[in-house]
Parts: sequence; C-alpha cells; structure tokens
Amino acid sequence: MTATEPHVSEPNGRTKPAGLIWLLGSRMRVHRRALVLVLGLVLAQSIANLYLPTLNADIINNGVLKGDTGYIWRTGGLMLGVTLGLSVLAIIAVYFASRIAMSVGRDLRSEIFTSVQHFSQREMNEFGAHSLITRNTNDVQQIQLFLVIALTMLVAAPVTAIGGVIMALYENATLSAVLLVIIPIMVAVIGSLLAVAIPLFRTVQKRIDLVNQVLRDQIAGVRVVRAFVQGRREEERFAGANAQLTQTTLSVTRIFAIAMPAIMAILNLSSVAVVWFGGHLIDSGSMPIGNLIAFLNYLMQILFAVMMATFMAILVPRAAASAERIGAVINTHSTVVEPLSPIIPSQQSGTVAFENVSFNYPGAEKPVLRNVSFELQPGTTTAIVGSTGSGKSTIANLLLRFFDVTGGTVLVNGVDVRQQPLETLWGSIGIVPQKGYLFSGTVASNLRMGRHSATDADMWHALEVAQARDFVSSMSQGLEEEISQGGTSVSGGQRQRLAIARALTKQASVYVLDDCFSALDAATDARVRASLKLEIRDATVVIISQRVSSILAADQILVLDDGEIVGRGRHTELLKTCETYREIVESQLLNHGNAA
Repeated sequence: MTATEPHVSEPNGRTKPAGLIWLLGSRMRVHRRALVLVLGLVLAQSIANLYLPTLNADIINNGVLKGDTGYIWRTGGLMLGVTLGLSVLAIIAVYFASRIAMSVGRDLRSEIFTSVQHFSQREMNEFGAHSLITRNTNDVQQIQLFLVIALTMLVAAPVTAIGGVIMALYENATLSAVLLVIIPIMVAVIGSLLAVAIPLFRTVQKRIDLVNQVLRDQIAGVRVVRAFVQGRREEERFAGANAQLTQTTLSVTRIFAIAMPAIMAILNLSSVAVVWFGGHLIDSGSMPIGNLIAFLNYLMQILFAVMMATFMAILVPRAAASAERIGAVINTHSTVVEPLSPIIPSQQSGTVAFENVSFNYPGAEKPVLRNVSFELQPGTTTAIVGSTGSGKSTIANLLLRFFDVTGGTVLVNGVDVRQQPLETLWGSIGIVPQKGYLFSGTVASNLRMGRHSATDADMWHALEVAQARDFVSSMSQGLEEEISQGGTSVSGGQRQRLAIARALTKQASVYVLDDCFSALDAATDARVRASLKLEIRDATVVIISQRVSSILAADQILVLDDGEIVGRGRHTELLKTCETYREIVESQLLNHGNAA
C-alpha cells in the first residue's frame, strides 16, 4: 500500500478505495439539519417548477382559447406568485448549500493539516510538500465546488426528470413514446463521459502537483538558479510541466465540448419531433394545444435535468479524484505513533543512550546505522563526526523520534523514546537543525516557539549567548522586527544564530546541534561555542558537525563510518587510535597547520 493509493480497512481485513462517498459521509452528519433544509427547499423548487407548465396549459386552454380574461389574470397571478416563491427558495437553498460546502472544506483542510502535523519524516518524503499543498488547496476546492452544485442540482435533477416524465404521460401518453428514444441516448452519452473523464481528471491533479513542484523549486532555489545561469533551463522545465497540464486539461475539455452540442442536438431534434407528432394529434382533436405547450415545457425540463446530470458528470470525476487524494493523506497513519501506555520519565535528567541501534529506510539496500551503542550524560558534550552519508543526522532524527529505529533501543531520560508521549520527548530536547528554518512573523515569535512563556529578558539573554544580540538590537523594531518565511530576510549566519537562540529559549535538558555552525565565520563560531559551554554546561549536548574545529573541546567524540562507530574518545586520543578520524583531521586542519 502506498501513499498514492489510499485505502480504508474493512472489518474482514480487506481494503477498499477511499472515495468521494466515504470522504463526505461522516463529515456531512454534523450538517444534517442544514442538509435536510436544503434538500427540502430544492425538492419544493422542483415540484413548483413541475406545476408551472400545467398552469400555462390552463391559461391557454381555459383562458386564451375561450377569451376569459379574468381566468388569464387569476392563473397568471398564481404563476407569478409561484415564480417569486421559487426565487426565494432558490436564494435560501444556495445560501445554506454554500455554508455546508465551505464548512466541509474548512474541516477537510483542518484534517489534512492535522494529519500532516503527525506525519513522520517518512510520510513527508512519500507525499512531498508540493503534493500536500495541492491537496489542501486545489483538491479541497474541487470538493467544495462539487458540494455546492450537488446540493442544488443532485436532488433537483432526478426529481425534475422523473416528475417531468410523469407529467408528460399525464398530458399525453401517446406523445410520451418519444421519451423512450431520448432518455437512453442521453444515458449513453453521460456514461461515455464518465468512463473517459475519470482517469483524465486524476491525471489533471497529478499535473497540478508537478507544476507546484517545479514552481516551489524555482522560488526556493532562485539564487542558485541565477548564480548558475539556469534561468532558461528552469523556464523550459516549467513550460514542460505547464504544457502537460494544459494538454491534459484540453483533452478533458474536448470531451465535453463534443458532448454538449450532442445533448443540445438531441434536445432540439426531440422538440421538432414533439411538435410534428403533437401537431397531428391537435389536428385530429386528440390533444388540446395548451397540453402540447405543456408537454414541450416538460420535455425541456426533462432534458434540462439530464443536462444538469451531465454537468454533474463533469464535476464528479474530478471531485472523486480529489477525494481519493485527500483520503490518502487523512488515512495515512504515521509510522511514529503515540504509545498506547505512555511512560513519563520521573525526572528530566538529560541522559541519552543508544543500545544496538540499527536503522534503514524502506527499500534501501543496506541500513544507514548498524549496531550503534553509546551513552551520554548530563554536563557533557558529545560530538558526532563522519563523512557525508555516514549517518550523523540520522542519529539526531532517531533521538528526536522523527523516525523509529528498525532495531535496538533509544533511551532519553532513562525511558525508551517509543514509550514516551511525543510532546514530553520533544519538550525535553532543544534542537538546532542543519537548516535553521525561521517562520514568517517576528524575531520574538520565532524565539517563543521554544517557550511561549519566555519574557523579553529571556529572549535577549538567549540572543546574547547565541551572539545575535548585536544585530537584533540594531534592527529598527528589535524583537518585533519582521522575519520573512524561511528567514530569507536575514543572512545565513544570522539565521543560524537565531535558531540557536530559539533552542536556548526552550531551556531543555538535552541539546542537539546539527551542523549549526556551518554558516558562521571562525571567530563567531568560537564565541558562540564558548558562550554555549557556559550557558548549557549542566545539559547533555550533542554536536553533529563536519568541521573538526567545532568539536576539538568535546568531552567525547564519536566517529561514524558507513553507519558504524569506528572510534570514540577525545580529540588527542582519536588522532592516535582512529584512522578515519585522523583522515578527517588531516583533510581539514593539517593543511592549515592547526592540528593538535
């Protein structure tokens, strides 16, 4: 089962696709009163519409042909009253239908967002950010559009069609034989539309995903694109994705462009046939002229109902495809779940232990980590070094339980991370990620993500430790200075220091610094490390770095190579005992005469 093929479990263990009916079923129950009101109003509209042709026939047969002006005024006034009533019913029905649709859209967006919030990194990688954005915007919009049209047309169409057939039979059973030819032809046209359109609409949504992906790449990497003079190539890449979307959409449009004239041709030819045969019936005295006019009106209502069904046929496939994609997100359960019987550590001691930990990604040929074991104590700093791909950041992800181990145990504060409530675990760890991502807002709002109750004094202190006080105080608004999404309004080094300050504001018992000094110059790096050593001297500190100069003073250095610990100890010890570490040092420090 993949993320792109959502399924809902059945009691017998089999699975079925998560479709439109499943998606809307439970979410419409909370709106059942408004739903009943809308359906009742639409039903009343349909019945009133069926009543109007009969009144029209009475005006012709009993008023116009007999010259009874009073009857014409009375019946005409009744028709006017019914029409005004229809307008009021239509306004109320559309209002409540729109409210239901917008509420369901709001709930779906909330469910998608909540589901994504609980995803592990594995699920995030499977879906991709571009697809999740499309599902929470365009796909939800398709469901909203479908609901508005369905609530106002889905009831009206069958009631009008069935009622129109009954009333047509009442007007003249002989003339109604033409319906035996018209309706099957209409059904065949609509059936063909559905068969061809559903796969195409699924493809349209995937093409929208692709356009979003390319656009996100270009926006996020605009500086790289310009620096490597790849603007033309990216334009061609976007043009290709855009052309695919255009081509698929045109294919769908061509289908309905052929269908609508076909339906109109059927409608017009049917009218000609009814007038032809009806004229003979009137000539023979078998049918009053008013009844022929009423029959024509009922025929138009029947065919209009079929056209409404055709319009629904345009929306249903796309809504169904969108429902499957939304259902895929909602029904995908994270591989990292809350424990059934959570254990909360008795104290935030800051101890960390990896016991024979192994980890491999799904489908990977070999594990990223193999039998990794170590212990970290509070008041110590442990550095993890190794070449790219050796598994350094994976250790941080397992410690924070962004992934679950495939073998062994990770303990934080003496309790297996899989047995702790996620908020308890995350609340005890301060993380400075490799990419110091900042959110749109202010400096203060970003720092308070570490601790909502942090005072201005707490934040200024954290900024001072992170060597960020000077540049923040020089901003015109200080702590209230606006930060753009991703932190693009500040430099890379400033972004990293703000991320460090955010972690310090948390006042955690364990700190994970994942290559967070890479954008700092040597002097700033040294000042930040010196102030951090004093500030978090009682905490457990894990530094993941590729720069040996950042970890020389660590109490313990773990050397990773191909997913295994090949050395552990202090800097001077490892230079003598670990070949891998010595090679790393030589490549970085010996050439500059800085080796110890």
